[in-house]
Amino acid sequence: MTRHTFQSHTLTGQSAWQDLLRLLKEEAISTLRGKPTLRQKNGRGYWYDRYRQGDKIIERYIGDDNAELRACLERHEDLRTQSQARRRETARLIRLLRSEGYLTPDLATGQLLTAMSRAGVFRLGGTVVGTQAFRHYEGVLGVRISADAAAQTDDIDIASFERLSLALGDHVDPTLADVFESLEFSPLPAVEKNKVWRWQQTHRQTLVEFLTPSFSAEEGLRDLPALGVSAQSLHFLNYLIAEPLTVPLLYRDGALIQIPRPERYAVHKLIVSERRRNSDMALKARKDRAQAAFLIAVLAQEDHYALGDAWTQAREKGSAWRAALDAALAKMEDTARIIAGLG
Repeated sequence: MTRHTFQSHTLTGQSAWQDLLRLLKEEAISTLRGKPTLRQKNGRGYWYDRYRQGDKIIERYIGDDNAELRACLERHEDLRTQSQARRRETARLIRLLRSEGYLTPDLATGQLLTAMSRAGVFRLGGTVVGTQAFRHYEGVLGVRISADAAAQTDDIDIASFERLSLALGDHVDPTLADVFESLEFSPLPAVEKNKVWRWQQTHRQTLVEFLTPSFSAEEGLRDLPALGVSAQSLHFLNYLIAEPLTVPLLYRDGALIQIPRPERYAVHKLIVSERRRNSDMALKARKDRAQAAFLIAVLAQEDHYALGDAWTQAREKGSAWRAALDAALAKMEDTARIIAGLG
């Protein structure tokens, strides 16, 4: 297997990406309609935007309690007055990042992920997985991703925890059915009646699928109440989407989405590559291994502790995990050597 080389983005591009992320987080707080309220659930803190709508009190989930969010909430009144100037600046930063060679989404993907972000999909736990997530590691890691490894895809996969969707007590607005209809997507029939988990755009090949971790022997369909959709449950997915990252979508004036941590994505891709056993899945398995190999090579230099922790956690999950990881590495000599050197 060819040894991976990679090129860092310029400091100008890396700084612009960080500035864009900060401004988009501030913009999200500037849209609050009421008083930020902290709720405690199962030992964890969750912030809600609490406001009156007619004769009802609405509580809209903002995010998990942390120092960064609390600092933004303390400034939310000031942030509101700066919104127009901030949107102009985010659009300028995205133009700069495009000129710096950062990967940007195509029209269909940009429109859909922006609409999902505005509806609250990612605020409510949705996480972009697959190649659409991989393309965003350019900004997270500050490195250029090769065109082959990051080839654009018509598939958009969104994963979320069923338990989180139940616990938040909030929902997307507008509904995803309305979002999809506005962008000319049609639901695809499912085996189980009244459970829709896939949509396809009528005039393009763009396909959206919703996924959720399976904690039982079966991989059936589950409901995600916060998102108002059903989802295909899959084994191993809980590891991938734990503790996701918030990143900017480089489209128009920007939006916030969630993606998995790169070290978890890399290890998970090794496992997924071994699940693609049919001959017609061979190309996807090679793509899985290529993406994993690239990220592992970068992380071994940039954040080998995170990579080592992710590798150890996966192997500690059981014999099925270890067998899949070992089988994948048997096909990847250079990557196996990197993993062996983690200690």
